[in-house]
Amino acid sequence: MMKPLQLKRPLWLGAIASFAILFGLLTVYSGGAVLFDSAARQAAGNYVAWVVWFNFLAGFAYIIAGVGLWRQQRWAVWLSFLIAAATLVVFAALGLYVLTGGSYEIRTIAAMSLRALVWLIIAVVAYNHLHRKSLWALFVTKSGTICGKIKAARSAWWRLLPSARLP
Repeated sequence: MMKPLQLKRPLWLGAIASFAILFGLLTVYSGGAVLFDSAARQAAGNYVAWVVWFNFLAGFAYIIAGVGLWRQQRWAVWLSFLIAAATLVVFAALGLYVLTGGSYEIRTIAAMSLRALVWLIIAVVAYNHLHRKSLWALFVTKSGTICGKIKAARSAWWRLLPSARLP
């Protein structure tokens, strides 16, 4: 019976997954405090409600992505890219809101910059480890050699290339 491919989790991937989960928990906590606690709402100053709602809800996605990365699930890579893209879209909308004279706190700009950067880094690092390695694993046997079909395709490709011989 063939065992499923199990990749050992590198320490740095575990650290990134743990960071994503912690970042999500802190995001849910801070966003929830502003949304549901009047004292925190007053302390937040000129917060932008729809940005806080986005961050609060995105915090749950951060946690899910972190768990997926911890378990080395390929879907977590795409969720990470989705989080990064959604954050950039909301950040762009915030920019338009600010340019049209909307009130805001400078820490909102800093927080959105940090969120966008963090999730872009997480998505790219996760892609480089989980997605690329998973695709490569489909073509590599247990002994580490390339499957025969790939070798045959590579040989056929090289035969099609024009010869580099000089006349």
